[in-house]
Amino acid sequence: MSEKFTEDLFDLKNDRRLSVYLYRAGFGCWLLYILSGAHFLHALRMYRTDFGIFSFFLMVLGLSASMIYDYHHHPAEFEQKKKWLAVGYLVLAGLIYFLILRDQPVTFQGVFGSNSLFSRF
Repeated sequence: MSEKFTEDLFDLKNDRRLSVYLYRAGFGCWLLYILSGAHFLHALRMYRTDFGIFSFFLMVLGLSASMIYDYHHHPAEFEQKKKWLAVGYLVLAGLIYFLILRDQPVTFQGVFGSNSLFSRF
């Protein structure tokens, strides 16, 4: 691998390739998430949640990398993506907290509480 390739790849201000690679890796993990629910891949079923969260993480990271390019070259797109990035990080933080950091399994009662409107369903 030449130095020119790696210098260009990590020049986020002038090159979009890293963000595209992160999006593609995130999409690949999303496909693994879907496939790991199938019966013929029952050995991967225990990693299904990990695939889903890692997919979401890679896609949010790809959005962050593409925003650096847009900040310098497309300010209007940057302003629009800024809102989605904040929403993406909030959803990612919620997923990590509820599915990984908590020791208890997620239940409908645990998320919405026993006195909420949704608990009656």
